[in-house]
Parts: sequence; C-alpha cells; structure tokens
Amino acid sequence: MMQLNSNGLTIGAVAKAVGVNVETIRFYQRKGLLGEPERTQGSFRHYGPGDVARLRFIKSAQGLGFSLDEIAGLLQLDDGMHCDQARELGERKLRDVRTKLDNLRRIESALAEMIRACACSDGSMSCPLIDALHGEVHAP
Repeated sequence: MMQLNSNGLTIGAVAKAVGVNVETIRFYQRKGLLGEPERTQGSFRHYGPGDVARLRFIKSAQGLGFSLDEIAGLLQLDDGMHCDQARELGERKLRDVRTKLDNLRRIESALAEMIRACACSDGSMSCPLIDALHGEVHAP
C-alpha cells in the first residue's frame, strides 16, 4: 500500500504505485489526461490520491482496449451523471472488439489452411505458405 504524507506523492512514488514509468505520467499530462500539480517550495510536484485513482482508471480503460482519445471522453463523463453516454462508448468499443475477433478468426482459419497445405506438400513443389504470402495463392 502506498504511503501518502501531508505533501503528497512524488511522481516516482505515483509511478511505482500505479505500475507505470514516470515518462508515462508525463505523457498523460501532455495529452491532458492528468493534471500537473503546482511545484512546492522544494521545486517538487506532489500528487494526491485522486491522481493515483485517475491513473488507475486510465490503465484499466487501456486494458479494455480503449484508446487514449476514448479514455479522455470517458474521463469527461466520470461524474456519475452520464451513464447513458458512458454505456454508448462501451457499446461502441464492444462492437469494435467483436469486429476484431471476427477478423482474427478469419486470419486463424487462413493460417490453419496454409499450414495444412504445407503438411500435405511432398516437397516436390514450393511451400504453400510462402507462396500464399507472396500472393501467388489467395488465402481463403
């Protein structure tokens, strides 16, 4: 568990708590996903629990396949009052995931067929997989 003192956490401590590197945090700040705290008298920036929670939100959303632009949209809805809009974004992402799965299944099928053709090849002809990748044979 992270320790939060009265001054907050340094960027390094936040990075460690969330499991990202410091440059990732700076990148999110440049993208507008995370605010940049004011510098203290010691010239350090100190982050609070809200910053850690926001970074964890970003990482969770990325884990579900949301892009940074989509995450920015979700963060704008993070007040509990926009559930319908958040659901619409989730539904859109689900459609994207299903489309990608369909495409991956087609790729799997094509590769499996090419590999089967390789296994059937008696060595008297060129490799069916290599030929297909050269475009000499059309994948299913």
